[in-house]
Amino acid sequence: MGWGAGLEHVRQLHVISGLGAGGAERALFNLLAGGLAAPGEAMVLSLLDRGCYGDRLEALGIEVRTLDLKSPGGLAVALPRTRRLVDAFRPDLIQGWLYHGNLAATLAARVARRHPALVWNVRNCLYSLSDWKLLTQQIIRISRALSANVDAVIYNSELARQQHEAFGFRTDVGHLIPNGFDVDALRPDAAVRLAERLALDVSGETVLIGHVARFHPVKDHASFLRAAVRVAEARPRIEFLLAGMDVSVDNPALAGRVPPRLSDRFHFLGLRNDIHRLMQALDVLCQSSWSEAFPNVLGEAMALGIPCVATAVGDSRSILGDCGVLVPPRDSDALARGMIRLADMAPTERRRLGMRARSRVTERFALPAIVARYARLYQRLMAQVSPFGRSTSDNG
Repeated sequence: MGWGAGLEHVRQLHVISGLGAGGAERALFNLLAGGLAAPGEAMVLSLLDRGCYGDRLEALGIEVRTLDLKSPGGLAVALPRTRRLVDAFRPDLIQGWLYHGNLAATLAARVARRHPALVWNVRNCLYSLSDWKLLTQQIIRISRALSANVDAVIYNSELARQQHEAFGFRTDVGHLIPNGFDVDALRPDAAVRLAERLALDVSGETVLIGHVARFHPVKDHASFLRAAVRVAEARPRIEFLLAGMDVSVDNPALAGRVPPRLSDRFHFLGLRNDIHRLMQALDVLCQSSWSEAFPNVLGEAMALGIPCVATAVGDSRSILGDCGVLVPPRDSDALARGMIRLADMAPTERRRLGMRARSRVTERFALPAIVARYARLYQRLMAQVSPFGRSTSDNG
């Protein structure tokens, strides 16, 4: 029996915006790979396409369906397909992921004949509604009203929960369940570290600082690169690795941000499918986002024993603890000082800090414990939700 023991006969339909290389997609995959559902007892419905996780999910025995929506208007066409899919699969529980996925999960639950339990998963902070595109703003407003009919709302960040409940999301069904990490798979490996650094032509004496994130305004590559250029000018033995979708010198938004005289010390690698192996090469990881809820990359780097510099957004402070450096968001000077502080440590001191970080993740965010928390919530919902889809007791 897996970590989700007792859920073998709870049929779960997970509805998510897409299956690309994002944090929510990775969290969903980790939970299902960690045993949240038995093979044949879960299905994933992507509003877009199969992305990079479709094949990996099906290798677990999880059926994957896609709606291939090209625009919001396509939802009307997709609804009959969704109803047929839901009626054929007969889920006991529908779990939405992200704002668009939560809305689609709500519609799926409404058209289902069996009235399954409805769960949302909110994985963003809500500093300001204006931070979002107009369509997403409307979906968030609609979600505020629809939350009255949800059986549970899972937040991966305490700050995200506080912000959404202050905005008007239902308060008595909120549950905080952070991201989980497979600390057995994510462990330091000296041989892999050496091989990856050789492949990058990075010497043993060089301090390699990494930034791992898709290109998106919220990830604030601009602040990171401003800070990195200052660090490179001040410390000739430091190099930088950047990886993520659209993170390349061909991206016009990134072109020209590194002076030509320093370009040989910046490794732009784009999207990689071996990111955890690549991260083994790092001495320091930098997370520069101006908005996050629970940044996956921070927990992953810590599990790999890599000291981190992180911006004080979402729950970064509680994740990092005293195992790294926390700086204000959108402050490239503070980011540069944080990188220099870790880079200037003796290698043995930096390794000790990294192992403390790994211990913190192991104690607080190990995947089996997180899967078990989802399992317990699902089990409670199965007991509390009547056959007519109405809660028979308080979920809060």
